[in-house]
Amino acid sequence: MPRLWSSVLAATLMATTVSPLWAESTTVAPITVAPVAVTDWKAVYGTVETRDRIPARARLGGTLVELLVIEGDSVDAGQEMARIVDDKIDFQLDALAARRDALSAQLANAETDLQRGEDLLKEGVTTTQRVEALRTQADVLKGQIAALIAEAEVIQQQAREGVVLAPVAGRVLEVPVTKGAVVMPGEVVAVIGGGGTFLRIAVPERHAASLKTGDTIRITGPEGDREGTLARVYPLIEGGRVTADVEIDGLPDRQVGARMLVGLPIGEREVLLVPQGSVVTRAGLDFIGIKTAAGVALRSIVPGGAHVIDGVPMVEVLSGLSVGDVVMPATEVGAEVTHD
Repeated sequence: MPRLWSSVLAATLMATTVSPLWAESTTVAPITVAPVAVTDWKAVYGTVETRDRIPARARLGGTLVELLVIEGDSVDAGQEMARIVDDKIDFQLDALAARRDALSAQLANAETDLQRGEDLLKEGVTTTQRVEALRTQADVLKGQIAALIAEAEVIQQQAREGVVLAPVAGRVLEVPVTKGAVVMPGEVVAVIGGGGTFLRIAVPERHAASLKTGDTIRITGPEGDREGTLARVYPLIEGGRVTADVEIDGLPDRQVGARMLVGLPIGEREVLLVPQGSVVTRAGLDFIGIKTAAGVALRSIVPGGAHVIDGVPMVEVLSGLSVGDVVMPATEVGAEVTHD
């Protein structure tokens, strides 16, 4: 007998999801027990991830003289986040400006010589060949000046590329550099998470076949329970686990990497259910009233999980009940009943 009591008590304690539910009896009508299909749920943890995780890289090597964002800041696409300065650029621009001034002086002298030669040609003192040579010399100098201007624009564009812009709108996830650091071209200045958030889950591979895109997923988080949709199941299995993404409306991105409890539908099974109000507890055991030819018989049961069917709280019965039994409401189970 002690072993039997221990088995009943252990089975009752395993039904953690329903232990508080049948303590309060409510009035229900008699029902005939029949198998009901319910969904089995697998509890796993999901991690909040951003759909896009794009690094904002330095396009110019130099010193980081200004850093305008920190981890957690929200940014818009194209927003300035940092500024890098290369001191050599100013010297290069000064050198180009000096060369341009020298060529401009030579061009002014060449244009004067060309004008004098054209005047002499009109008087027949010089030759056409001499005038053409002077004109060519002036054109060469103009071309050299134009090349210097273009080269200066390239260097100025390089200086403008010292401004690091946000590639997408989102939240700053990581800033691996500090103000005053020397950065190289292509080095990551900040990592931006954008494009919305989703839950990424890793499921044991034995459940992979039961995962289907579009399945409803239960999520338990600090803001309460909600439902999501299984959006993608990845084909690659790593470490015996399948990766999948769950889309949830309004999932915040304040804590990227946060873990949330997720319930996955992994299959269906048929169970025997009775209304919560049909279960009574006496001396630490759970009973239901069964209608028999002699009246109402009190039968001991081992309850299981809790379910809600069409808005009615139901309790799964693991043992003590058979298909076709007529379950009476708790109000019909009085002190004077027969024991089945």
